[in-house]
Amino acid sequence: MFLFPAGSVPFSETAIVGMMGQVAPVLPPLLILAALSAQLSAAIADTGGSGGLVAELTGRRVSERMGYAGLVALGIGMTWMLDVFQIIAYASRAFALYYALQAGLAAMARHRAGRADAALYAGLAVLGLLMAALGAPVEG
Repeated sequence: MFLFPAGSVPFSETAIVGMMGQVAPVLPPLLILAALSAQLSAAIADTGGSGGLVAELTGRRVSERMGYAGLVALGIGMTWMLDVFQIIAYASRAFALYYALQAGLAAMARHRAGRADAALYAGLAVLGLLMAALGAPVEG
């Protein structure tokens, strides 16, 4: 990164692609291909499990098909209405909340088992909740 003095690169969703074009002309297409491949792979994996999870969590009141349709509609809606940085901020908060819940479940299980490390998991749950509630997005 020593090639790019501070402030010389505009802050945008695609700034890294432009920067890599100055390093080597082949890098931007490769970077775009790698990013698209990684996102497509993650989207397929997450969507593949999400419909079943929605059906399970709702006691089968929402079918897997309806779960898939709702989640796809939500994803498309977010993509059309929000910018990339907002989507990343929401996703980061969702991950923090998910891991806070997981840590909370672990804390309860460890507490029931009489384990001394239950407080550690409880602390991680609180930390995750704080990150989900107070996390600040990157400002452009």
